[in-house]
Amino acid sequence: RYAKNAVLLPTVSDTPRTDYDSIKDYFDAFLTKKPQGEIVQSFVKIGSNWAQDNGIYEFTMGVDGSKVMARYTYFYIKEDGKWKILHHHSSIMPERIAVATPITEQEVRNLFYLWNDALATLDPEVVASRYAKDAVLLPTVSDVPRDTNEKITDYFVNFCQLQPQGEILESFVQIGTNWCKDSGIYEFTMGATGKKVKARY
Repeated sequence: RYAKNAVLLPTVSDTPRTDYDSIKDYFDAFLTKKPQGEIVQSFVKIGSNWAQDNGIYEFTMGVDGSKVMARYTYFYIKEDGKWKILHHHSSIMPERIAVATPITEQEVRNLFYLWNDALATLDPEVVASRYAKDAVLLPTVSDVPRDTNEKITDYFVNFCQLQPQGEILESFVQIGTNWCKDSGIYEFTMGATGKKVKARY
C-alpha cells in the first residue's frame, strides 16, 4: 500500500521507516497485536494526482482488547496508476499520554518484597517473571551474567532449591521519570541449610 519512496512515522515506534524493508519490519511487529483501525475524524484535501487525509483514528488490539487513539496524516499519490501512500505520520494523542505518578521511596523498597515473595514460591518462572524483557541479572551465587529470561530462570532453578528469603539491611533509593533504583546491602537466609549470605545489590 506504500509508494516506492514512502516515509512512515509510526504510532508505536521511534524509528522512521523510509524503505520497503523497514516499513515491513514495523508491521511484522505491529500485526502480532492483531490491530483493527477505525477513523474517528477525517479532513480530506484533493489535488492533481495527490490527496491528503488528516484526522484521528483508533486501533483496537485483538490480542488484549486495548485501544490506542492517534492523530494521522496520509499523503497519497498516483503511482503506476494506483493510489499509494507516500507519507504516513501517526502519533499518539498527547493529552492521552499518561503522566507518570511519582513513586515514593517506601514504594520502591516494597518492590523488593514482591520479588522476595516470588522467591518464597520456590518457582523459578514466578521469580523470573518479576524481571523486565531486557533485564540483566548479576547473581549473588553465580559468576555468569544473565541477560535473557531463559538464563534468569535457569539461575533461579538452582537458587530456589536453597529456599532463600531475603532481608534488606541498608537501602539507598533514587527516583526518576518512570524509573527508580534501589541499591544497598541485603542478607539471605537459606531455609534448606540455615546458611546466611550477605551481599550488595
